[in-house]
This record gives sequence, structure tokens and C-alpha cells, in this order.
Amino acid sequence: MQQLSGLDASFLYFETPNAPMHIGSLAIYDQSTAPGGHVTFKSLLANIEARLHRARCFRQKVVHVPFDLDHPYWVEDDAFDLEYHVRHIALPRPGDWRQLCIQAARLHARPLDLSRPLWEMTVIEGLDDVPGLPKGSYGVVTKIHHAAIDGVSGAELAAAIHDLEPGAPVPPPETEWKPERAPSLLELTGRLTLNNIRQPFRAARILGQSLPAVRRFRAELSERPEAPEEPVPRTRFNGTVSPHRVVEGRLFDLGEIREIKKTVVGATVNDVVITICGGALRRYLEHHGELPEESLWAMTPVSVRTEEESGTAGNQVSGMVMSVKSDVADPAERLAQVTEGSRRSKGLSKAIGARLLTDASQFIPGSLAGLAARTYSRFGLANHIDPFFNTVITNVPGPQVDLYWNDARLVASYGFGPVTDGMGIIHAVYSYCGELTITATSCREMMPDPAFYAECLDASFAELKAATLGE
Repeated sequence: MQQLSGLDASFLYFETPNAPMHIGSLAIYDQSTAPGGHVTFKSLLANIEARLHRARCFRQKVVHVPFDLDHPYWVEDDAFDLEYHVRHIALPRPGDWRQLCIQAARLHARPLDLSRPLWEMTVIEGLDDVPGLPKGSYGVVTKIHHAAIDGVSGAELAAAIHDLEPGAPVPPPETEWKPERAPSLLELTGRLTLNNIRQPFRAARILGQSLPAVRRFRAELSERPEAPEEPVPRTRFNGTVSPHRVVEGRLFDLGEIREIKKTVVGATVNDVVITICGGALRRYLEHHGELPEESLWAMTPVSVRTEEESGTAGNQVSGMVMSVKSDVADPAERLAQVTEGSRRSKGLSKAIGARLLTDASQFIPGSLAGLAARTYSRFGLANHIDPFFNTVITNVPGPQVDLYWNDARLVASYGFGPVTDGMGIIHAVYSYCGELTITATSCREMMPDPAFYAECLDASFAELKAATLGE
């Protein structure tokens, strides 16, 4: 039995009926690399079952403390049922990209059963009319609750179920898996009492670290008076979300993005991605006659996972808020300004200490956090409170070598994220084998035309490439 951190638990507390807090992906596989050029659903189930020991989140469920007076615990599920978590469907003909995105969005919109281990996989066949895919390819939509993983641990989880070559043997578990006995109310109450005794000492340690960090933060601001720039404008993406979702993604050449990066001193791949997203948002809102004069702002998660924490599940992440420069029409100039803004944001994050922000979340009172989230949603407060940012752009670097699952080669992977009241669009970025995907997840009421937004991503990249590389 292992207690959730404050940050992990917060994703459970802030979940509402219209805003489930899981993340996910659409992975596409070429089964021609498998023996006989065919992968059966039965063999997929057997392959997953042989790998369950490689990630604890597969068989762990959440047990709550009475009245949420302390953070919940992970417990091995004594009623674990693999076939509940892995499903199988097929697209109707013609099986094109738009149909695949619609089906993936429907799956992503459905909340996970919080009484079971917090993940699901759905195998999707019938991708017969998707340009660029090998014949016979199939997709796998995976959903995992954000309480269990962040982007980095999600990538490590993906590594646990993949191999570097077809036919690679799966190392057996060192010990036979045995479920845990669910803790009694008396046991949970005892742990709650002990944790509350320790809490003041832990809070004092965090407070002691906070005071010098706040002084560094104020010093950074005084040296950079331009840091707190214009207020965050309100857009269609900053209201109350519906329970319905849309997803759309595009694939880009990672080599070209790296060449674009070289045109601005100090630029990173992430700066190029933010510039592309800023251009797409500009084009999309301009098309609808809703482009604000001020720039939109994005929250970009920052991993604070240490080397010792590599391979562990859960969330070890903080974040920066930075301008995407959607008010800048010239894409080359936008990249230069995004790069400078990124440099400033990193300085401010370093001053306050990203790890410190993560540690401070340990003291979120669960019952009050849940009540706050429900109240915020029920009364539509997102429509009346100034937004903190307009979107999230999360970039997870993936492996640059081919991966195989059940001997089928991974062709591409598109990430999905949660949207919430006040933040109705998230961009998930994933690089793999020389390519990079940018996938937007949004509320269907806010973005009724996701295919057009994907066109905006394509156009933004093409404009940036032409402005920087002259191509």
C-alpha cells in the first residue's frame, strides 16, 4: 500500500463529470512485422498479461481515506480483470482519419471507473483509408488517469510494454503477483492520525525553503520589469467545458523542426513547437473573427523528476506560463520572441524552484479541493474569472528508434490530454523515430471544426518553415 502524493491526489480531487482527469494516446501499429503479418486480439491480451508486472499502475486501484481528510492510497486490486481494461472495436468503412479521430475522441471523453485500476486500452481495427499508413494497420487508444502518471512516467510506461525488436522475449516477474487485502477503516484512520501528527514538521520544512525562494523570485522580477507582461485575454477556450471532446493531430519532420531551431540563437525544439501552436491559434481565432489584440498564454509542464525517481510512476512536474506570441503575424519574429520569453520564464521558474512548487502541493486538503472544483464547475465560474492561461502545451520527447509491441512496429503516436473549465484546449507533443506529432484535445462545443484546426497547424508550420529556411 502506497500513499498518493498531494500532486497525484489533486488530479482525483479536481475531477468533475464534465472534466475527467485522464491522459491518453492513439498509437498506430503496422502488423506486417508480426509473424504471418497478423496480430490477433487474443495474442495482444496475452502479451499485456505477460507485462503487467513491469508497471505497478496496471493492477493498482485507489482507496480513499474517510472524508478525504488525507490523501488516498494505491492498493493492489484483488478483483483485477484484464479483459475489462482491454477492449476491441473496428471502424466502419471507409475507415478514414476523421473517423479515427472521432472514435478516439468518444473514447477519451468517457471517465474511467475510479473503483478499478485507472487505465483502459481499446484496439481499433479498420484503418483502411488513412493516407500514409501501411495496409492492415491498427490503432490502440490508451487512457490512464493523471493521478497515476505524468508525461515522463507515461513515456516510461510505454517503454515497459514495447520492445526494440520483434520477437524479443518478455522477462518474467521475479515473484508471483499477489493482490493486497483492502485496508480497513480502522487502519486508514490510524494512518490519517499519524500523518496529521507529522504534517506540521513537513509544513515547516517547506516553509523554510519557501522564504528564500520568494526572495529570489522577487529579485528576478525587479531585474526583469518586462516579465509580468499583458494580461491573459479571454477566448472561446476559457469558459465552461461540456462532456464532449474532439481530437486532431498532425505529424511533422523532427529534422526540419531542428533546422528551424538553429535559425534563432538559444531556441529549442519546444520553442519551435510553441511558435507553431501560437500560429495555429492565431489563424484559427482570426478565421472566426475572435483574435485578441494581446497574445495568448500557454502553461508548459516542466519535469522535476530526479535520476533516482526515474522509472517510478506518479507526477513529478511543475510548470511555466509563457506567451505564445499569437499577436505577432511574422512567424520568424514570433519564434524569436517566444525564445526570449522562454528564457525569461525559465529564470522565474528557477528562482521560485519548480521542485518546491511540487512539494507544496502535498498539503492540499482533499475534501476542500474537491468541493472547490465542484463549486467552480457547477456555478460556471470559469465564465466570470479571468483566465490564468489559454492552453497547455506539453512536450514529451520519445525514443528515436523503432518500437514493437506484440511484434507489430509502432508507426506513430498522438497524445491526448484533459481539458477543464477555464482551459478548453491542450496540445500534446510527442517525438518518435525522427517525427513529431502535435495533437489538440478540445471541448466539442468550443471547437466544432477540429479538422480545420489541424489545417491551421499545418499552415503555421509551413509559414514558419518558409520564413526561417526559405523553403
